[in-house]
Amino acid sequence: MQPFTDLHARAAPLDIANLDTDQIIPKQFLKTVDREGLGKGLFYDLRFEADGRPKPGFVLDDPRYAGAAVLIAGDNFGCGSSREHAPWALLDFGIRCVIAPSFADIFYNNCFENGLLPIALPEAEVRALMAEAKGGNHVFSVDLAAQAVTAPSGQTYRFEIDPARKEKLLQGLDSVGETLRRGPDIDSYESRQALTRPWLEPA
Repeated sequence: MQPFTDLHARAAPLDIANLDTDQIIPKQFLKTVDREGLGKGLFYDLRFEADGRPKPGFVLDDPRYAGAAVLIAGDNFGCGSSREHAPWALLDFGIRCVIAPSFADIFYNNCFENGLLPIALPEAEVRALMAEAKGGNHVFSVDLAAQAVTAPSGQTYRFEIDPARKEKLLQGLDSVGETLRRGPDIDSYESRQALTRPWLEPA
């Protein structure tokens, strides 16, 4: 998993509350377990007509926000069904951080397992960031170590994050990676078990 340390990037404002995971990545794109290529389906029904023609005006297709790596979103982002494809699609599109007043629990947890940083801030602060993002070509900074978001105006907003999750993001560790890092301890435990409880060993 790619570590998340700090990020300096354009931010795109997506002022829609209760965006569910089917809107983030519709069901027709869930036929694969390959994380690459899912960006083409991100917010598909918001970006495209039924015949595949682009809808005008969607923020992520606006040239002013080309290359945006921060998404500033509405309340209750990622609600609905559990699908890990949602953070996969955001990451494949180039989004590394989502800022919103609140997130659905399952989506929030999935973000940390995939290297996507979800930041929950008070509604008023998200509104202030949204207003600055609507200005277009401005660079926002996200510093995970300092737990701070800095807007183009220079205003800084502090965010809270679980220390264990923060450390795993900084090191680029998901749950599997964290377990593998303890490989020597696991091997030592297995050796002790084999000596003290040989009847548990496979025949």
